[in-house]
Amino acid sequence: MAINLRTSQAETREQRLGTITQWEGGARELARDSAFTYGCGRDCGPGGRRLCEQSSPYSQASMCAEQIAVTNATIIKDTVVIQHSPIGCASSQSFTSRYSRDLAARRGWKPEDPKSICTNLGEQDMVFGGVDRLADTIRQAYERHHPRVIFVATSCATGIIGDDIDETTRQLEDEIGIPVVPLHCEGFKSRHWSSGWDVIEHAILRRLAPNRPHEKRDDLLNVIHLGGPDVFSPLLNPLGLQVNLVMGGNSLERLADLSTAAATVTMCFVLSYLATGLEQEYGVPEIRAPLPYGLDATDNWLREIARVTRREHLVEAVIASERARIAPELERLREALKGKKGFVAAGAAFAHGLIADLRELGVTVDDAFSFHHDPMTDSKDPRQDSLGHLVQTTGDVEHFTVSPDQHFQAHAALKRANPDFVICRHSGSIAVLAGRMGIPVLPIFYSNDGLGYEGLLTIGRAILRVLPRRRFYQDVAAHSRFPYQQWWLEETNPYALAAETDAQAGLSEA
Repeated sequence: MAINLRTSQAETREQRLGTITQWEGGARELARDSAFTYGCGRDCGPGGRRLCEQSSPYSQASMCAEQIAVTNATIIKDTVVIQHSPIGCASSQSFTSRYSRDLAARRGWKPEDPKSICTNLGEQDMVFGGVDRLADTIRQAYERHHPRVIFVATSCATGIIGDDIDETTRQLEDEIGIPVVPLHCEGFKSRHWSSGWDVIEHAILRRLAPNRPHEKRDDLLNVIHLGGPDVFSPLLNPLGLQVNLVMGGNSLERLADLSTAAATVTMCFVLSYLATGLEQEYGVPEIRAPLPYGLDATDNWLREIARVTRREHLVEAVIASERARIAPELERLREALKGKKGFVAAGAAFAHGLIADLRELGVTVDDAFSFHHDPMTDSKDPRQDSLGHLVQTTGDVEHFTVSPDQHFQAHAALKRANPDFVICRHSGSIAVLAGRMGIPVLPIFYSNDGLGYEGLLTIGRAILRVLPRRRFYQDVAAHSRFPYQQWWLEETNPYALAAETDAQAGLSEA
């Protein structure tokens, strides 16, 4: 189904992509079953079968799509974000402020605190509605900060009481004379927080990326990423391309330039919504190639960019130069990491990419923990099937667990894997769990760190820094306790509870 920009609400990932958050098995099996969604555009036997999601009877933790949408709206410059919610939802702004300052330091910007306001809904509002309070807050936001755009983010509370956010924002936009953009990101709408990315990208496509065909630039490449330093310009400038780096901190001018670019490439397929929408609405081609993790994938990624932007005559020299540059150190890293066993915990395509990087470095990876799985991307092009590409090029991952960051399941998966180190997305969550289990941890917040030729070296160097710390982590483990009974501490099947529940249900039916 095409992206529908006529409505202010983005479809959830479950609706559009068939996203699942619970599954256990081998990566080859998961890729095969996901082929049903793609229409089986590769060698996958009889055509794949419908992907069936497992179900655990217990949930220990979760995250919210609202936080993803609000964070990425808040760090857009010259804007104010209003969270139409109880005050508790605004607690995430402490993270957003730290994130904004870290981005500024990495990108050379002047550090500024992002501007956000919460309507602080109370009991009276939950009974009688909160649109009057929202209207007053929008007026105050404009008078206090004079932004160029105001975002209004919904919450579970406003979704339950049914406040008409769209009509209120339309009225206030006419009154104050700047865009007032709704973000429909109620946390209960989707089982997975990645739907929050779609919410902010939907708003950008509808309101902040105007069509300006007369200003098309054949040297501008949109690069949609999760945040972090610009590792793309050194690789793409030799092709005569300028990078328009969006998401993870933007100016409104950068967003307005999205529709003028020669092409768009995304650094994580969780961000495919914006790239596909730009092609659909504004005719900006989306680069459809495997993500640039590992040597061959990076080669092919550059070649596809060159083909779409008509720079084939330049690309082979860039590839040869980069391969020659990293070859000596890459060989040393492979020798140093020979025989090591790694464990990857990250979201979807990022997890697939990290596994590819580790295997390129000579690390064995038989176990992985993915926070969700998208059977397809918004383009519905099998060339963007990152899991299928991983399996075809580097082999199966014997134990591939899909779980929405459940610690009790991660404990079992790590117990089964017994790795030399864990590489994971974010510094909290599974990083803390693995450290308390005595396993050296390499947390990666920005996915940019593993991309391209230099990304291989970055990951390899970082692993060598954490491996000598095993004694420290063993000391941490000796003083750590977990809130699980002994039988679960010894469990190595993350979905043992689900299997037990299914067995009990079968006995009841019998």
